[in-house]
Amino acid sequence: MSASAPITQDVLTLPRKEAEGDKINLVGLTRDQMRETLIANGTPEKQAKMRVGQIWQWIYQWGKRDFAEMTNLAKAYRADLEEKFEIRIPEVVSRQVSTDGTRKYLVRINGGHEVEVVYIPEDDRGTLCISSQVGCTLTCSFCHTGTQKLVRNLTPAEIIGQVMMARDDLDEWPVPGAPKDETRLLSNIVLMGMGEPLYNFENVRDAMKIAMDPEGISLSRRRITLSTSGVVPEIARTADEIGCLLAISFHATTNETRDVLVPINKRWNIDELLQALASYPKVSNSERITFEYVMLDGVNDSDEDAHRLIEHIERYKIPAKINLIPFNEWPGAPYKRSSNNRIRAFANIIYQAGYASPIRKTRGEDIMAACGQLKSATERARKSRKQIEAEAGMSKG
Repeated sequence: MSASAPITQDVLTLPRKEAEGDKINLVGLTRDQMRETLIANGTPEKQAKMRVGQIWQWIYQWGKRDFAEMTNLAKAYRADLEEKFEIRIPEVVSRQVSTDGTRKYLVRINGGHEVEVVYIPEDDRGTLCISSQVGCTLTCSFCHTGTQKLVRNLTPAEIIGQVMMARDDLDEWPVPGAPKDETRLLSNIVLMGMGEPLYNFENVRDAMKIAMDPEGISLSRRRITLSTSGVVPEIARTADEIGCLLAISFHATTNETRDVLVPINKRWNIDELLQALASYPKVSNSERITFEYVMLDGVNDSDEDAHRLIEHIERYKIPAKINLIPFNEWPGAPYKRSSNNRIRAFANIIYQAGYASPIRKTRGEDIMAACGQLKSATERARKSRKQIEAEAGMSKG
């Protein structure tokens, strides 16, 4: 256990530019961007606002990918759109279904990069865990996803495209003219997949604005939770420009331990983070901040840690709930999961202090879809294939 992990990896994270000659992808554009793009490609300016509204509904309310199906547009205009534009979302490479119903998708984005997306069905909701970066900057020592080098930020199209892909797979796009069904298989979004969302703020914001747009996917802002490891300067901005709920990857009650578990703590320590949370514009008893706390045997799971966690929250008067997460072990992990008895004892101390302290049920563990495991099995499988090829003299170069 070393405290020398970098705060972030020194990697340039510009999105891949579209190849010259590619059709323009309308997915991921804000309404203003779509309007400007349509005008620049021949749509009369006086018609542009109306056309955006029509196309927007076909893409995001009805889930259509073919301009020919946009029947309230003139045939000639549909043909013109087909010639210049496309409606493209990430490609599903593989889909696994856990024994508990959890679905894990490996999806390919521009440049051939891949990220994973997880859908978790529950009795009262269906939650989609989406990614915001290829790889991660944060090198959190307990998270296998964080051991994968940051490649680049995802674009708004690649972020909202994960939601559209999942709705495709769940077959829950409504049918125009059919009675409205308020039941949602995909009712919640959590930005808890690969990457740190607040290191890709503008793209995450634009994608979530599309998800919340009432004339499209139409998810309430209270159905979207953004999880951050503590990028303090962007926390207030999240409330102002996105307005979603907030979750914090907290995981330790002393700076010494958090510096190791969550190295961004070296830049913004526990007190700086708590001050930012206390002044989060959206925070209230009805919109509490979720503290995520992974339970690591002998590292952060003592009674003293539980009492310190309560002291931190009470000192800054933060309306909070604490999600206790049993550690999901991965091959070579430097930590072990706390015992069930230890987790229950920790939870009870928090509960007795008046805070909700649910112990997260591990979902999708059999398909490596649990917290901190994303891309683990895929990366390991590819590594072993390369090793096999090398041993057989099949590798190139």
